[in-house]
Amino acid sequence: MDRKIEKKFWNKKRILMIGGGGLIALLLLYTLIFADHRATLNVEKDKITISEVKKGTFDVYIAVTAVVMPLKTIRLDAIEGGYVSRKYLEGGSMVKEGDSILKLDNQHMMMEFVNHETEIYRLRNELQNTRLSIRQQDFTMQQSLSELTARIDAAQDLYDRNKQLVDEKIVARQEFNKNKIELEGLKRQRDIMSQSQSYQRENAKQQISQLEGTLSRTQRNLELMKQNLNSLIVRAPVSGQLSSIDVEVGSSITAGQNIGQIDDLNGFKLRADIDEHYVSQVFAGLKATFEFDGKTYEMVVTKVYPEVKSGRFQADMNFEKTTPEGIRRGQSSPIRLVLGKSAEAILLPLGGFFSDTGGNWVYVVDKSGKRALKRNISLGRKNPLYFEVLEGLQPGDQVITSSYENFGNKDVLAF
Repeated sequence: MDRKIEKKFWNKKRILMIGGGGLIALLLLYTLIFADHRATLNVEKDKITISEVKKGTFDVYIAVTAVVMPLKTIRLDAIEGGYVSRKYLEGGSMVKEGDSILKLDNQHMMMEFVNHETEIYRLRNELQNTRLSIRQQDFTMQQSLSELTARIDAAQDLYDRNKQLVDEKIVARQEFNKNKIELEGLKRQRDIMSQSQSYQRENAKQQISQLEGTLSRTQRNLELMKQNLNSLIVRAPVSGQLSSIDVEVGSSITAGQNIGQIDDLNGFKLRADIDEHYVSQVFAGLKATFEFDGKTYEMVVTKVYPEVKSGRFQADMNFEKTTPEGIRRGQSSPIRLVLGKSAEAILLPLGGFFSDTGGNWVYVVDKSGKRALKRNISLGRKNPLYFEVLEGLQPGDQVITSSYENFGNKDVLAF
């Protein structure tokens, strides 16, 4: 007889269905709780730059371009104006002190010089004639005074004799008084003549002194004019290289006009163009280094030109010890200008990332090397090679330092 077979609740099919559903539920639960939900972007590793963070010495310096210049440059300015009648040397020539460079002609100065010479001859003749005239007047006055003295002596003798005779009543009193009056008049006349002679001599001295002073001043003016005429030949004030001369034969130049310059080749300096951002940080005494022909040379800032043109200012730097052999005027080269003391710091190489993040965050490669995670950081000072890391990174970290422009601010980059 047939027997009814009861179905088992935990059959194979049901166990498989319940087990599969539980597994799916566990996977969903794991995904909800533990899976990474951050925005991820796949990138090609060979198209990005990854740099290692390291610890080292942070040098506070800037890299600037400097031009080699002579230690001294002497301007050639025309002392007097004129037109160029002859040009002895061209730019680039080596010159010695005193060598003739240009010859100028100035007809107006020549005429003035001739007029001054003529005036000197006239003054000399006038002085000579005045001296002769004064001597003649003095001789005439002395002769007149001598004659007057003789008359006084004769009148005095007559007076003395008549004085005795009048007392003896041999000579009339009227005759004696007449003789006395005549003697006194001659004496007064001699006094007046003596005073006149003294005045004429004093006046003659003043006339001669004035003429001599005028002659002396005219002679000095003539000497100055001679020097000015000599300055129409432009000569080298020092030995060196005539680096430029900006005039040609027949051209007209004015007094004070610059016509060229001479470079003193006994030494060189560097003149750097520096961004105006550093104008308050650059001053005389700062150190710099200059690399040439595989060697490093130490320099020091000697002069700062604070005037800013087109966003830049200039500074001169001299070599502290030796000057490199082989450098030439006009040669340009990068130099390192030190702005502060070096210090130990965590260093992050420069890169295009900074323009995209402002230095507030970076992508750091994790230990697996298969992805990079976004991390907040804080940066400090900057030099041409590194940023100073203040927070967020440690030596050995691998950081993407190339541009983040195409990453769209994703949280994770998968390689």
